[in-house]
Amino acid sequence: MTRRYGRRRALAAACLGAALLLLGALRPAFESSAMGTSWFGGKRRSPLQTLYDLDQGPRSALAEVHRQRRELLRHACSRHTRRQHLLRPEDLQHVLVDDARGLLYCYVPKVACTNWKRVLLALSGRGPSDPRAIPAPEAHAPGLLPSLADFSPAEVNRRLRAYLAFLFVREPFERLASAYRNKLQRPWGAAFQRRFGTDIVRRLRPRPSPDALARGHDVRFAEFLAYLLDPRTRRDGPLNEHWERAHALCHPCRLRYDVVGKFETLAEDAAFVLGLAGAPGLRFPEPPPGARAAARDRAERLFRDISPFYQRRLFGLYKMDFLLFNYSVPSYLRLR
Repeated sequence: MTRRYGRRRALAAACLGAALLLLGALRPAFESSAMGTSWFGGKRRSPLQTLYDLDQGPRSALAEVHRQRRELLRHACSRHTRRQHLLRPEDLQHVLVDDARGLLYCYVPKVACTNWKRVLLALSGRGPSDPRAIPAPEAHAPGLLPSLADFSPAEVNRRLRAYLAFLFVREPFERLASAYRNKLQRPWGAAFQRRFGTDIVRRLRPRPSPDALARGHDVRFAEFLAYLLDPRTRRDGPLNEHWERAHALCHPCRLRYDVVGKFETLAEDAAFVLGLAGAPGLRFPEPPPGARAAARDRAERLFRDISPFYQRRLFGLYKMDFLLFNYSVPSYLRLR
């Protein structure tokens, strides 16, 4: 009886995965005018329809940039992906839903996702109209923003067909360096240090001090990278979302994204999305002046002390993000 029940559950999961795989793969680049407005009762044009309209006439320089990014992603997926697993409900957990505006946003930690969650809360009326007034812990509070994983396959399908789907990505090694600094170096990362830092120290440090074993507060960058490359880490389950690959969080070769924003052009790309969403007056919270350059320099300093052998192995781990999102290999790496 137990075995039969297990087979039924496996079959149900496979059917659900097949439905999600089908709906992700078959969604046209843009829907017709009727489909674009039907979800909103014909009261206004959806963001997806607005993007479709932009694509039909003379494009602005920014609209052309985003058309090219869509094409590059599509070609990269067809070239570099062969066998892909069926999508499961848990694969949709990072895709947040704004039913009021018709938006799907796949969040990638360390790519301005806190500010995007603030913006979505402001747009949906679940928070102050000024996103900057929403505290970061509130922006990340569970349940405030539903994800696609919360809906049935039919409801997921409807939203994927009618909503504008977007994500923001970042040069993979700069994102990795930012995650290390924020979660394993800074004082406010104490919870991450206890959860991951202590494991890294216990596993990889020959003679750890009792303090390091208890707190995990002094993990070195080389130890962090060795932990990522350790086969035991992958056997324990998926990587933590702060250093998991963007393509593994958002599945851009199975779910079609209409806008691929980049951290390197955050201000203009965010304004483009907000314009499509019918909120051009909403100002996306901007990072402090010089923050981008400082983050880039910090990544270069951290990787400068990593051996070419580990640089090559790490690049292999994150290679698909480089390929899918058209990032060049950082000049400071020594891969040959």
